[in-house]
Amino acid sequence: MGTVLAASGGWTVGLVLGIVVVLVAAAIVITVVTQARGIAGQARAAVEGFEVVRAQTDALSGVGRINDSGVRILHAARALRKVAVGK
Repeated sequence: MGTVLAASGGWTVGLVLGIVVVLVAAAIVITVVTQARGIAGQARAAVEGFEVVRAQTDALSGVGRINDSGVRILHAARALRKVAVGK
């Protein structure tokens, strides 16, 4: 009879260890999913922020052309000054 009790005690220990392993695995999965949702929310906010920045900087695409025009105006003004002053 002692062998039967020892064998059934082994099953109990195995069952308890199995339940503990499953609970730990479930806790890890829940933690990972929670962190993934948080990261997804942060990524979504970052994308929205980038879209705002993109919309605000789209107007800067003509800056190069404006700078070129300014340089041309400066050169023309210098040429006019040379003609006016005689140098």
